[in-house]
Amino acid sequence: MAAVPDEVIRVLSVLPSASLVVQSDGLVLRASSRAIALGLVNRGHVAVRDLLSLVSTVAETGVAREQELQFRRPPLMREMLDLRVRAASIGTNSVLLLVDDLSDERRVDATRRDFVANVSHELKTPVGAMSLLAEAIQACADDPEQVKAFAVRMQIESQRLASLIQDVIDLSRLQGDDPLTHAEVVDGADLIRATLDDVRTIANGASIPFVVTDPMPSALLFGDRRQFQTALRNLLVNAISYSTQGSSVAVDLRINGEVAEITVKDQGVGIPANELERIFERFYRVDPARWRGSGGTGLGLAIVKHVCQNHGGECTVWSEVGVGSSFTLRLPIYVEPTSMSHAVSIDTISGMGATS
Repeated sequence: MAAVPDEVIRVLSVLPSASLVVQSDGLVLRASSRAIALGLVNRGHVAVRDLLSLVSTVAETGVAREQELQFRRPPLMREMLDLRVRAASIGTNSVLLLVDDLSDERRVDATRRDFVANVSHELKTPVGAMSLLAEAIQACADDPEQVKAFAVRMQIESQRLASLIQDVIDLSRLQGDDPLTHAEVVDGADLIRATLDDVRTIANGASIPFVVTDPMPSALLFGDRRQFQTALRNLLVNAISYSTQGSSVAVDLRINGEVAEITVKDQGVGIPANELERIFERFYRVDPARWRGSGGTGLGLAIVKHVCQNHGGECTVWSEVGVGSSFTLRLPIYVEPTSMSHAVSIDTISGMGATS
């Protein structure tokens, strides 16, 4: 197998683009962690047919080319990727690919226009409620019991406002953030255990026990640990909030081919079939009356959706009214270089895994 020149390696270490050095037959000699996270490499070979075609053309002609490609992101083939690819021959039978992901930029531009309008509308409710409660306190200043009751309501509304603002910030960060710039290998079982510990106080307060698969299989994910934990936490809190008293929440981790599946299943009120397609929309709530009691903001599942999309995965849902709901995070498994059928050099130069 041909070696990659040291000069090329040094240049790749400072470039912001995802990078691959590929032979004309599609065998990958070197790939940045970002290129692997985008799903461009599968067991030591180029995983995208159009990309392989570009490699063959450049290797044959020796002429550098730039091309925009659109295809479904491996391995789930759900999310569309828009890539700008620059390819150049760098020696006998080898081609350098520099890949820039345009997908997030275009998706953010498409959603930003209506996001501000939605946020301003949602903020009016708790702000308006607090204003009315303040007026009520002024009107009954000589009645300590009424003042106390209104003050409690103000505290609830302020907490709801704080939760809404935090979720807006989280969602805004997800829409503009690239998790691959600070990605790491995350053990799925450890992620589940840490998140369960994080929400156990909430579950104990609601008398909802967790039922966890034991032992859990080993499943490595690649991405932003904080985003993974935020998505799983939102699913667990939802499951607790909508569970019926005396029921439990089950958490399961399994491997399905090249995908890790983390499932959170409750025995709660369930979701009507005609609502399932909309539950991941920002601010959409199946039961506004129930949401008021649970303290939800209507952004939790939208955050879950964006975390999955940012990592090339998806969140699926099954639900039946009166039976319960089951949400599954489906995320690509990280394949360690040593386990690939063909050896691939992964850039590990300081800072490379975060920017290339």
